[in-house]
Amino acid sequence: MKDFFEAIQWFFENILFYPLDALRALELDSWFLANILNWGFMLIGFVAFLYWMKQLKKFNDRNEENRESTSHSFLG
Repeated sequence: MKDFFEAIQWFFENILFYPLDALRALELDSWFLANILNWGFMLIGFVAFLYWMKQLKKFNDRNEENRESTSHSFLG
């Protein structure tokens, strides 16, 4: 049973985490490239934020939201 868990450990450390180890080693040469995953996540978040704002503007322009003070029970 111990060999099974050591095989899982070897697989994760030597195979699955290899790209992250390469990024960590790259930090000494280029900080920007070493953080490429972070830049990608920030870009995805920014694009999602812009899409969300576009959708909110579309609903606001169509005046679909009930803005009366009685539309929500906690406001009245």
